[in-house]
Amino acid sequence: MTLPFLTPRRGVAIGLLAIIPVLVFALGKPSLAGFVAVVNVFIIVGALYIAMRPVASDHHGSEESSHEST
Repeated sequence: MTLPFLTPRRGVAIGLLAIIPVLVFALGKPSLAGFVAVVNVFIIVGALYIAMRPVASDHHGSEESSHEST
């Protein structure tokens, strides 16, 4: 399933919208939990950005082996 309108840039922007409720949570908690939640959102958004980048190689997922068989 592909989503042609969901580019990595748009995906990151949508993912960063999750920071709003997390900041509300962080401001309501006087403990370290709010800070950890904010860091988790940035880790997840970064991982999604890396996962949605286009693959540079044309041979991605090919069945050919790079080793020569004798």
